[in-house]
Amino acid sequence: MNSIFKTSVSLLTAASVLGFALAPAHAQTYLSNDTVLVSPEGDLLDYIPDDARVMRDNRGRTVYVDGWGNIIATAQSADRYFARGDSRPRRDRYRAVQGYPETNPDYFPPAPESEFGDELTTSSVPEMREALPGDIERQELPDADFGGSQPLPDFDGNGDNAALPENGVDPNAEFVPGPKFEPAIAIGKMSSAEITALQVFLDREGFSPGVIDGKKGSNVTKAIEAWQSVSGETLDPNNADDILERLRLSGGMAFTTYEITAADAAGPYVAAIPEDYAQKAALPHLSFTSTTEMLAEKFHMDEAYLKEINPGVDFTIPGTIVKVIDTGVAKTGKVAKILADKGRKQILAYAADGTLIAAYPASIGSADTPSPSGLVTVERIALNPGYTYNPKINFQQGENNKVLTLQPGPNGPVGTVWIALSKPTYGIHGTPEPSKIGKTQSHGCIRMTNWDATELAKMTSAGVTVEFVD
Repeated sequence: MNSIFKTSVSLLTAASVLGFALAPAHAQTYLSNDTVLVSPEGDLLDYIPDDARVMRDNRGRTVYVDGWGNIIATAQSADRYFARGDSRPRRDRYRAVQGYPETNPDYFPPAPESEFGDELTTSSVPEMREALPGDIERQELPDADFGGSQPLPDFDGNGDNAALPENGVDPNAEFVPGPKFEPAIAIGKMSSAEITALQVFLDREGFSPGVIDGKKGSNVTKAIEAWQSVSGETLDPNNADDILERLRLSGGMAFTTYEITAADAAGPYVAAIPEDYAQKAALPHLSFTSTTEMLAEKFHMDEAYLKEINPGVDFTIPGTIVKVIDTGVAKTGKVAKILADKGRKQILAYAADGTLIAAYPASIGSADTPSPSGLVTVERIALNPGYTYNPKINFQQGENNKVLTLQPGPNGPVGTVWIALSKPTYGIHGTPEPSKIGKTQSHGCIRMTNWDATELAKMTSAGVTVEFVD
């Protein structure tokens, strides 16, 4: 993207309004006379680079991406774009929370009860929701493939998965112990306010507690231990004043406000995500089911918690101001090695010098479909991938005995990210159920929240070592 007109209608807009056709070298896209392309900064794009491709984002919108998977522009209705109150795009969607100082007991309302405890572990995910993902075709890109889905490798049934013993334990697998961290100070009797503040601080630091829900649990404890190993400090989770000061230094208080836009309210959304894969395959995209689900994921929150702290709010009305988590800036860096710690249910990302960059809770393998042992490598990366279901290779889901292609979306079986590993059919990926990460088990792969998997993917490239430890 080389040129953007900040104060006037761009050449692209003029061509669109006059009905001229734009034909990028690869996408061959034609805009209708009521469509404009808007850059991520909110400005009109005057032309499309030669390497741009047309894709669908998580919400089913048409977007143009470059060779690295970065969004260049989003197709929008010209009427919607020019119907704003002023000639410039609004960039002030975030506002400071008014009338809710951190000392106010209503600042952090208690989180709702969840349907499962912090230590729930199952041998498999109900209804095989987390299937083994498909292989994704490599494109001619420097490090990563941000593309669609392809059929899974054609195994004859005698591959790695079939060779595993019936009890799911490989007797020849070498036990590789994971890193040892100093135990965190036990979290005592804390208010929902204090726990939320702690979760937000850890999330901003790149040591994810999973979904932010105002509840203590193993994911929070693991994040504290990993953070302490890098900082060299001891973090007392029971010291509320210390946590609030750390929050202030990391970007401000835990909550901010967000104005729901017309695009947020419009979607597109799907009414529901069926369990049956044939019904899933019939959907045009596996996008969010509601504005609340979309906003919860955008701000790293549990959906029920988002509703709880905004009582009586109608999230479908544009212009509505809602209270959300201020997640800060995403973690950046270059990951050289990833440790998948099965015992801790945690992903540890290291730089080339051995420094721990980030840590994320994860669901890794299960008793019946264990994750591999030892070393593998990252082969390719796909953001917003499609998914191919093949009952001859993976499993039998319901009555489906044919190969099915599922469209991309955050509610797809692998969420919004697929990091393919050198061991066929295994990968690191997102999930449609973020609140269960680190509390249930997966089908041999590494399952993370969509936002954590995306952050990790953007710091990772092909060739990075992934080591499974116990």
